[in-house]
Order: sequence, then structure tokens, then C-alpha cells
Amino acid sequence: MKFNHLFILMAIGVILVACKKDPSIQDQINQQEKEKEVVKEEFEQVVEQFADLRILRYQIPGWENLSLKEQKLVYYLTQAGLSGRDIIWDQNYRHNLTIRKALEKIYVSYKGDKTTDDWKAFEEYLKRVWFSNGIHHHYSNDKIKPEFDTQFLKQLLADTDSRLPEAAFDVIFNDQDLKKVNQAKGVDNVALSAVNLYGQGVTNQDVISFYKNKKSPDAKRPLSYGLNSQLVKENGKVKERVYKSGGLYGSAIDEIIKWLEKAKGVAENKAQGDALALLIEYYKTGDLQTWDDYNVAWTKATEGNIDYINSFIEVYNDPLGYRGSYETIVQIKDFDMSAKMAVLSENAQWFEDNSPLMREHKKANVVGVTYKVVTVAGEAGDASPSTPIGVNLPNANWIRAEVGSKSVSLGNITNAYNNARGSGRLKEFVHDKEEFELEEKYGQLSGKLHTALHEVIGHASGQLNPGVGETKETLKNYASTLEEGRADLVGLYYLMDVKLQELGLVDDWEKLGKATYDRYIRNGLLTQLIRLKVGDDVEEAHMRNRQWVSAWAYEQGKKDNVIEKVTREGKTYYNINDYRKLREIFGQLLKETQRIKSEGDYKAAEALVEGYGVKVDPVVHAEILKRNEQFDSAPYSGFVNPVLIPEVDAAGEITKINVTQPRDYVSQMLEYSAKYGFLPEVN
Repeated sequence: MKFNHLFILMAIGVILVACKKDPSIQDQINQQEKEKEVVKEEFEQVVEQFADLRILRYQIPGWENLSLKEQKLVYYLTQAGLSGRDIIWDQNYRHNLTIRKALEKIYVSYKGDKTTDDWKAFEEYLKRVWFSNGIHHHYSNDKIKPEFDTQFLKQLLADTDSRLPEAAFDVIFNDQDLKKVNQAKGVDNVALSAVNLYGQGVTNQDVISFYKNKKSPDAKRPLSYGLNSQLVKENGKVKERVYKSGGLYGSAIDEIIKWLEKAKGVAENKAQGDALALLIEYYKTGDLQTWDDYNVAWTKATEGNIDYINSFIEVYNDPLGYRGSYETIVQIKDFDMSAKMAVLSENAQWFEDNSPLMREHKKANVVGVTYKVVTVAGEAGDASPSTPIGVNLPNANWIRAEVGSKSVSLGNITNAYNNARGSGRLKEFVHDKEEFELEEKYGQLSGKLHTALHEVIGHASGQLNPGVGETKETLKNYASTLEEGRADLVGLYYLMDVKLQELGLVDDWEKLGKATYDRYIRNGLLTQLIRLKVGDDVEEAHMRNRQWVSAWAYEQGKKDNVIEKVTREGKTYYNINDYRKLREIFGQLLKETQRIKSEGDYKAAEALVEGYGVKVDPVVHAEILKRNEQFDSAPYSGFVNPVLIPEVDAAGEITKINVTQPRDYVSQMLEYSAKYGFLPEVN
């Protein structure tokens, strides 16, 4: 069901101003109180649905149990995160900010007929652009096609006295920059990717040559070259534009620093404060050694109720895996669930020792793996509106080996997803009643445990062979999907293990394992195809990994009919006949995937991904899309954030912070542009 939104009362030109003065806390309160409403007793999960997207809300349970100092810390960290929101827009595509600001001005200024199909198409296009932080789809990477024509947009611009430069106007409709990230085989991935992590004219070879000459001071602790910069070509010479105060994105970074300084002032303990100080220093200097020092300090800072992710981190948007996208997640510890799940990190060495990896690829000493279930209090950048459900950081292999890592599952986000889903689509794609009942009983627990094992054990397991370079250098454009598949396989292997029941995590390890294997194969070979158009290849790293894992396992098990492809009444299903044998197959693939990573075997990575993870059977795909037409729920979901509103006394000191919800999706997007638009249109 599609919900109509109320027209926003925020028709103010200030949303189009690139940089703003720092509003006082009281100014923020006055503005927010006009636009928010306190959470109702009966929580409304779904905000609205349009195109292939559904917008949800999430709550912050336990907020009232935090001390005022802790609430302040959360507030300052969320403000720091939102202050960098425009960065991801510019990173995603060079025309994004220009286009967004013009579309928003049209939206709040237009006085014409808003009942026409063209206007409704304009509204939907703007909402899709907001969701994807730009004009390319957040998941498929395809440019979003508007359902209105050039003449209508020209008329809207004229009617609202808005401007849109010719290049930005044309790219909305033409065939240029069709893919944000192009992962196709045998092409110049950098040159053919629209993502703004590289300047015009930069090629794959430029990137490889530039970083080939970069040598870390300590070869055993390689710096994350490229993570914090844009690589451009000027007068034929390749150089970096570093993200830092006074550098690229400096005006937004200065705002981030301002709020991080406030957060440091209310840190829960010295370790947390010291880590924040290093993050601030990193933002000021852009120094990659400081980034590593920060990550070591952040990883060790495990005490306290509040934690966060903030900076240029994940590299999925870089076709070659060097450059980090801006993202933030602010987290509150879920004490009950964290205590229950801590058993995984406490037994990390057992999982490593008993994995099917080659002995030389196992870590002799798994160190510092901490795991928490957390409650999200706010997200921004690449984590919003579309959010992960689990995170494991830092990404540097040497820090994982020497210091460890932090793994979190986003508990309230997972719960929101689960509460918003129905069972209709499940009934359509399961093979039989037994599969349906296993999913209904064990599906949610299976998902939580797979996320935990993926993040805690999966990403922390295994090691590179001596002398082998970082995975982004050896496996290049296949690095991300190989790593995600490897972590998935660790989870799959152990979700069919009695050890989970011995640890008290499940009441029937075998039934839980069956439910997990059913849902993984069903998704990897069938249901995730609803996210693609017929004829499309699989591009996104996680979708690729689910398909190559499932397709490889299916092929390897053909001889013994481990997984059976069933056609019934013109519909395709997959039925697992031998779960224990399938576990062995997953173990074999895990062993091979780790070998590829440990040895840096690019050719084997290419063969695995291209052979099993990219191409889709067009007949089956068309069938799946047809079967899915009966369901109203969109294939993708994302979230509006709760809003934290401080109360202050006469002296301007915060005395309390209230949690409210935005009125709707549109109001939050417009407010974010108004309050956190700290970058110019062109950077």
C-alpha cells in the first residue's frame, strides 16, 4: 500500500544554501519542534512505499535508562554524523548535489497542479534520489530513470525560478554515466564508473601505477592508501585530493570536528576519549598513520555503553576497492542480547581451529574479537537510509591480526525489518510445507546468528600468506565479493554444527541449520532476483556472493542430488535433499575461498565470480518476477532516523534529550538538506 504524505510546511529557500552559520541549540530546538511529533503509543513501523522502496521507522529502546551524559554523547555523535551527509552525495556522483538542490527547490516552491501524473512522477523520482543519496540506484548502481520528460522538468524549473546547469540537466535523461560502479569483466572499471571517487580521465592503470609506488613505512602494517582521497588527473599528472579540514570536503569536515570535540568532552572513559581525539586529528590532517592509530585505539576501547562508526570506511563503491565511502552509525549497547551472544567471541579460537581451512591459512591466535548487539540511535552517509544489519571493523588485515576487531549486530534495525515483513512471499517460493515451517520457527534466529557468525568469526578468520599484498591489490575488483562470500561461508559452515547448541545459542542445531541452508539457497538462486531487471547481470557485491556461493554448491552437489531443482506447475523451486553433504560442500568452498584470499589468486577469484556469480538464467528470472507481481511489499527497505531534541535551561545547558520521530520521509529529507548542507554544489 502506498501512503500519501502531507505537504511540507518547510517551503524555505534556505535549503538551497550551500554553507550555513552554526545555529544555536535553542534555534535547533525551535526548528525541530515545528517539524516533529512525539512517538505515539502505538508505533507505526511503515512510513510509506514507492517504486521498489519501503520506508520504515525504528525505535531506540532503553533510551530513558541512559544517563544525561550518555545521552549527550549520543546526541553529539549523531550531529557529527549528519554534518557530513553531503559528502556521500558528492562521492556518489559529481552532479548529485547540484541536481538534489534544484529538485528540492522545485518541490517546496511549485504552486502548480500537483494531481497530474507528471508531478507524481517528479515526486517519486525525488524520493528515489533521496533514498540512494544520488541519481544512481543504491543497490543495482543503475542510473534512476525519471518517468517525466525533459519538457516537464524545464517547465518546473521556469515556474519555480530554479536553475540546473546543462550538463546536470542532460545527465538525468541521457545515456551517459549509466553505472555508478561498473564491475564488468574486461573493461576499464574506473573509467566506466560514474562514482566521484576518481576524477575525469582516470583509468584502472592510472590507479594501479599510482599506488604501486606507494611504500608504507612498516611493510607488515601497510597503510590504507587511497582510503581518504579522490584521485584526479590534472595536466596529465595523477594526484590525490585528500578529505580533511582545509582540503576536499573541508567545510563539512569542520562541522564534523566541531561535534566530535563536544563528544570527546562527554566521553565515558579515557580510552574512548583518546580514540575520539585521534579521529579528530585524522579529520584535521588526513594522515593515514593517524587513521591506523585511531583504529587501534578505537578497537581497544571496548568499555562503555556508547560506540560509533564514523569516517571514510567501506570500499564497495570503489570498483578497485581503495577509496572509502563516508558513513556513520551511532550505537547503544543492548546489554541483554550482547551477554547472550558474547559466547561467540569468547569461543573465536575454537571456531578458527575447527574450520576446514588449510592449516597455514588459520590464525594460531585469534585476538581481540569483541561482539555486541547494539541499538542504533542514528545513521548517516552510506549507512542511511539503506542500512546494514551487522558491521565488523576495522578492515585492515594487520589490525585484525594484531589487535582484533569489533563486531556489532544492529538489533533494533533487524527487529524493525522483521516486524515489517509478511509471509506471503515466503509461501510462494518455499518448496514445501516443511521448509515454510522451519523458516517461520527458526528464520529470525537463523538470520541473527548468521549475521553474528559472519561478522565475528567470518571477517576475523584466516590470514594472508607471508609476502602477499592486501586483498584490494591482489584480487582487485573481486576483493569485496570474495570477502563477503568468505564470511558468509564461515557462518553457513557453523550454523549446521552441534557446537551452537552446546554453547546455548539454539535449542535444535539441526533444524536451525536446515532453515538456514533453505533460506540461503532460496535467496541466492531465486528470491534475490526480484531486485534485478530481466537481462541485467548481478553487479552488487553481496548479491554476487550469495549467487556464486549458492550456484557453486548446487553444481558441486549435482552428482549426489544434494540440491534438487524442481519445476512444479511452471514454477521453479530448490529442494535440499542432503543437508550434511551440503555442509561439506560449503566447507570445501570456504577452504578454496580462503586459499584465493591468502594467496592473492586473482585468476581463481575471477573464475569463481564470473563463472557463478554474475550471469542469470533469463527464463527463470522472468518467471520469478512474474510470480512476485502479486506482492505489494517493495524489495528494498530503508529508514528515517529518530530525532533527538535537547531541552536546555536558562543558561543554555542541556537538561534532557527527547526522542521523537519525523512526521514523514519527505520532511526529514528536506530538513537534512536545510540543516546539514555544508558543501557547495561543486567540490
